[in-house]
Amino acid sequence: MTLPLTRAAGCPFDPPAELAELREQQPLRPMRYPDGHVGWLATGHAVTRAIAADPRFSSRYELLRLPVPGGPSGPLPPAQIGDLTGIDAPEHTRYRRLLAGKFTVRRMRLLTERVEQITADHLDAMERQGPVVDLVQAFAHPVPALMICELLGVPQSDRAGFQEHAAMLSSPDAGLEEQMAALTALTECVGELVPAKRAHPTDDLLSDLTTTDLTDDELAGIGGFLLAAGLDTTANMLGLGTFALLSHPEQAAALRADPGLADQAVEELLRYLSIAHTGIRAALEDVELDGQLIKAGDTVTVSVSAANRDPLKFPDPDTLDLQRKATGHLAFGHGAHQCLGQQLARVEMRVAFPALFRRFPTLRLAVPPEDVPLRDAMNIHGVHQLPVTWDKE
Repeated sequence: MTLPLTRAAGCPFDPPAELAELREQQPLRPMRYPDGHVGWLATGHAVTRAIAADPRFSSRYELLRLPVPGGPSGPLPPAQIGDLTGIDAPEHTRYRRLLAGKFTVRRMRLLTERVEQITADHLDAMERQGPVVDLVQAFAHPVPALMICELLGVPQSDRAGFQEHAAMLSSPDAGLEEQMAALTALTECVGELVPAKRAHPTDDLLSDLTTTDLTDDELAGIGGFLLAAGLDTTANMLGLGTFALLSHPEQAAALRADPGLADQAVEELLRYLSIAHTGIRAALEDVELDGQLIKAGDTVTVSVSAANRDPLKFPDPDTLDLQRKATGHLAFGHGAHQCLGQQLARVEMRVAFPALFRRFPTLRLAVPPEDVPLRDAMNIHGVHQLPVTWDKE
């Protein structure tokens, strides 16, 4: 078999149906890659989790082959400085240890206060602009963009420029070259902040990191990486998550009635939507797994969306149920490369979803569901726009 597979018409939240069939038949199976390389596809929860946790599988870009057409006809270029996704230990371990200690309980508490204010400000603006607005442009994108600026300590005067470059990363009109140029611009913007943070540190992540042994280039690269990774995923979770809740009004009503449901609602939405839907690894040595022999050099693609719908882990997995305790989902990955910013993403969603549905109890789509433009670019499933409306009181 080969990728990509197509989502069924009218099923914007479900993985391609073939993935469920493949998972049932053989959770780890051979797959031909576009360059002719025969690697593997993992669709079961247990085997996907095992691969993510096993250091015998590498994340280094230069060892990986893309599972879909349109990329290089062979291994990828090496990771840029500061890109934690495409490197292994010991380099990855060094970066991760430096960063992990900076996501403190105190910092998350302060950021919670800021996300509450930023969320309220954008809901106020929506109310003034509405009742018909594009939720992505008015809410889902700017809230996480500003929160990443808060985390890094981007000055207010620079935030409009940061948001402009960040918006290009997920623009439906931007090609790959434009998106990569936007990422480069974000990294350069962070780099321009580093000397001032070294000279006059403030209470933010970038200032904290200047006290470590990271070079200026590493600080700029890590900052650009955090901006891109933290923005695109959370923005699409807010957009696609709202679309899912509007398509399941009984679930939206439950969240509106009980804001205390927010924590487990966020985990269930993460599981159900699995917006970062695939991961790629390369075997560094021969590995026996799930009755198969993966040879050294083989590329393995893991389908996070299929793993998070595995009935062996989650009963009735294709149902969105905010009462479900969806612990153990793999939306943030697993093992050494598990998402560093997951706690900030959770804070943003735990605040944003209940606040949105409380502010606009009659919130609904302003277009038929089939007219909502979906995106699957850069391994992120989401929506480009989400036109919504509500009844004015």
